Amino acid sequence: MAENVYDAIVVGSGISGGWAAKELTQKGLKTIMLERGRNIEHVKDYVNANKHPWEFPHRGGRTQQMIEDYPVLKRDYALNETNLDYWVNEKESPYTEIKRFDWYRGYHVGGRSLMWGRQSYRLSDLDFEANAKEGIAVDWPIRYKDLAPWYSHVEKFAGISGSKEGIPHLPDGEFLPPMDLNIVEKDVAARLKKHYAGNRHMIIGRVANLTTPHHDRVNCQYRNKCWLGCPFGGYFSTQSATLPAAMATGNLTVRPFSIVTKVIYDKDTKKAKGVEVLDAETNQTYEYFAKVVFLNASTLNTTWVLMNSATDVWEGGLGSSSGQLGHNLMDHHLRVGATGIMEGYEDKYYYGRRPNGIYIPRFRNMNGEKRDYIRGFGYQGRASRENWSREIAEMSIGGDFKDALCEPGQWNMGLTGFGETLPYHENKVTLDKNKKDKWGLPVLAIDAELKDNEWKMRKDMQADAVEMLEVAGFKNVRGYETDSPLGMGIHEMGTARMGRDPKSSVLNEHNQVWDAKNVYVTDGACMTSAACQNPSLTYMALTARAVDHAVSELKKMNV
Repeated sequence: MAENVYDAIVVGSGISGGWAAKELTQKGLKTIMLERGRNIEHVKDYVNANKHPWEFPHRGGRTQQMIEDYPVLKRDYALNETNLDYWVNEKESPYTEIKRFDWYRGYHVGGRSLMWGRQSYRLSDLDFEANAKEGIAVDWPIRYKDLAPWYSHVEKFAGISGSKEGIPHLPDGEFLPPMDLNIVEKDVAARLKKHYAGNRHMIIGRVANLTTPHHDRVNCQYRNKCWLGCPFGGYFSTQSATLPAAMATGNLTVRPFSIVTKVIYDKDTKKAKGVEVLDAETNQTYEYFAKVVFLNASTLNTTWVLMNSATDVWEGGLGSSSGQLGHNLMDHHLRVGATGIMEGYEDKYYYGRRPNGIYIPRFRNMNGEKRDYIRGFGYQGRASRENWSREIAEMSIGGDFKDALCEPGQWNMGLTGFGETLPYHENKVTLDKNKKDKWGLPVLAIDAELKDNEWKMRKDMQADAVEMLEVAGFKNVRGYETDSPLGMGIHEMGTARMGRDPKSSVLNEHNQVWDAKNVYVTDGACMTSAACQNPSLTYMALTARAVDHAVSELKKMNV
């Protein structure tokens, strides 16, 4: 095979990029995976995974210098010294906020598959049909039946632990044994089920953490240090799962420090020939050629690549012929819910550090109910006991204070809502050609915000959380709401949506770019609506399905 010529190119190495590489190589295609950041080797490069809190200079916290250097990351929990090198250097890779958007990025092999929350839920036809039924944006070009076998395919390999519940709008999957609810959570779940006559459910989270050994990976050790990289392979990541499978085929080449700047488009064939790469270390430019290109650089970076491509044909870039490229940006809105204290369980505790919590699936705007907004929300949270880090109002020093902290404190529980954001055309990204990154490339300008439907939904997200905790017997229940700008959910979606018509969408039902059928987009950019479930499992399933289609079309010489 000639140098720089492959059967397939995968841009990005995160959750969807890893899946693209695995599926393509296992189907026999010589594939190169291009990652703009550094390499991180499984186990070897998880340098902080086995450290205790006291082994970090600032006990895992943040410094004033870090706050100055990371003006975006500092807005939430992500800024701390335990895995700071997993997050993007914001001075090297800035972006423009026309409206506040918290963009949390990981530029390295594995991407955010090393830091994700691992909550893994299927979408249902309640989600796939919503746009069409409500006249919002455009219709999804697929339905649950189209994706169901691919959900099963990726779940069996990734290893998703969970319980089968028979909830129609939260379809069951191919689950490993579920993690346990603790004693308070079990009782709360039973009380909610009884009070709401089985119409509300509290279940253990469906999570990409192994509860049994699986595909040469060790089961979760309940350390709850997933964001540092897992030496046991106890949770799904590119490094623990898809990359080893792809490398085992002998068909994969991984090239880190490779910033894909554009797709090379052939006007005559109306296909992509390959991609242009800027070496992040040497600033040299290279070209790689292939029969098929998968863009999996994460939602906004994939759209950036498209916008920077074929501009001599379409001013707005490859995929812009519909006028939709860059539009319909979505995320989940959160940081609203309730907390409460549970009495009567002082003699009960739990074992280990479960890296998972509870999930309450959507229950609003279903079965004919009408609120003053459309769509809905779910909740995540957990019940736990306070530990040594709690404050004791009457004491702050001395032996009695130390003795008190040696005993667990009171039980409490928090519920945080995750609400669906609608796909608004005016929520968009564009290229800011007046601002450049370290490599002289134009950056993205982001102009997106919550609108009336989401603000109305948030009132219920708080009120319903308060009501459920009170119904379950919690005391001192308090609702809360804090800022939740888009981006904070770290579930950015849209900007290159799927659809049925090339005049109103960027991608077709197989995730092919209408303007270049051998270019596939299967990361969050492809999403036509957001639903309220965590989306990563859907990216995995869409990717596996798209690769199957691409290989079939290659054999037929259709792409």
